[in-house]
Amino acid sequence: MNRFANYIKDTRAEMNHVNWPTRQETVRFTLLVIAVSIGVAVLLGVCDFVFSRLLTLLIP
Repeated sequence: MNRFANYIKDTRAEMNHVNWPTRQETVRFTLLVIAVSIGVAVLLGVCDFVFSRLLTLLIP
């Protein structure tokens, strides 16, 4: 049980050293992740559409 208590104490001490992002940074990074995800989804959708059309033209 002593090892677990030491683990908790060490974890809390390390959490005090973390440089947490501000609310504005968190919102900005979240929007960036959403935008990149949408961009990748659109790119993959376009590639899928093009390749499926090519296959239907090549293989009747």
